[in-house]
Amino acid sequence: MLSARVCGIAAVGAALFFVVGCGGASSANKSASNGPASNAAAVVVDGGPAGGYANGLFTTVNVCAPGTSNCQAISGVLVDTGSFGLRILSTAITSASLNSALAKETGANGQTIAECAQFSDGITWGPVVTADVGIAGETASAIPVQIIGDPSFSTVPSLCTSHGAAEDDLQSLGTNGILGIGNFVQDCPACAPGTAKNPGFYYGCTGASCKVTTVGLSQQVANPVASFSTDNNGVVVELPPAASSTASLNGTIIFGIGTQSNNALGSAQVLTIDPGTGNFNTSFENKSYPGFLDTGSNGYFFLQSSTTGLAACPNSAMGFYCPTSPENLSATNAGKNNATRPVTFTIDDALSLFSNNADSVFPTLGGPLPGMFDWGLPFFYGRNVFVAISGASTPGGPGPYWAF
Repeated sequence: MLSARVCGIAAVGAALFFVVGCGGASSANKSASNGPASNAAAVVVDGGPAGGYANGLFTTVNVCAPGTSNCQAISGVLVDTGSFGLRILSTAITSASLNSALAKETGANGQTIAECAQFSDGITWGPVVTADVGIAGETASAIPVQIIGDPSFSTVPSLCTSHGAAEDDLQSLGTNGILGIGNFVQDCPACAPGTAKNPGFYYGCTGASCKVTTVGLSQQVANPVASFSTDNNGVVVELPPAASSTASLNGTIIFGIGTQSNNALGSAQVLTIDPGTGNFNTSFENKSYPGFLDTGSNGYFFLQSSTTGLAACPNSAMGFYCPTSPENLSATNAGKNNATRPVTFTIDDALSLFSNNADSVFPTLGGPLPGMFDWGLPFFYGRNVFVAISGASTPGGPGPYWAF
């Protein structure tokens, strides 16, 4: 049975931590004369490399030993606008030469740096390595990347598993990796030396003994887009409409905002977000919630309300709603700049949606999430959604913001 994936990382700002998102060769948009655009990568919504993934957005990344041609293209990587940085399953790196060439990061005391990335539906554990990361025609050189499920790091600290179950293989993760391209650069500013309230993302390891440590920003797993030489101020997620459930859906992610002819902001409304929490405001049924947009979540997730008539599914579809008939709903998103955008959406019976095993695209899938409003992948169907990176200059003003 397909399951709810609120796959956003519990990312950590300077003082607060916030839950935001999970957990072949690519083609691209074509320009008039130059063929595929170098800043555009193909994405697909389908069942993923393990099969059976609902509303999963996948792409291909190229991972290389820094400064070399020792590389491997890794497909079936989840595109996640709710997290920051690249995480790859160790089993997805099938090249022995590449695996041995990816040097593990070490701290000032010589200990190996490992990470416990805390997602809403579990954790990923493994060492941090340095790699060149290529997507379409863009390259981020020598950036920190997490390797999930490295067999030499088989002992997961109990403090890490206290945040959720380890998702360290293809069956549990459902993807060969997670490409975090959200609004921020590093995944744990509060883990840097001299900060308070370290949430325990990073560990220093000697053998099997690993203890929570601080890690400087330059050594933290980082959003690769921010390290591109150009087109590095954000991304655009372009997906066609999905009128009903279907087997798959092809789209594009375009790097940069206002940097080339294919990523102009146009008439999209900018909604700025809180730089400390990453949220805007969602008004729904006369209540306000912290809201965010997250391709890594596979449905609309929001507080179940007695006024909507929504009912949670029985145990066989735990985590989703199963109303007796489709519920047509509306909400309004408001940025910190007071700009607003109304949104209409529909929630349908998850059990009925899942009855066709061939389908992976579900535009009316949703589930309960108290206290927040998570606009998951169904929100992105039929929209061009801009994700501006914090501190970056764009035609719509400095990031961080969303625009659609």
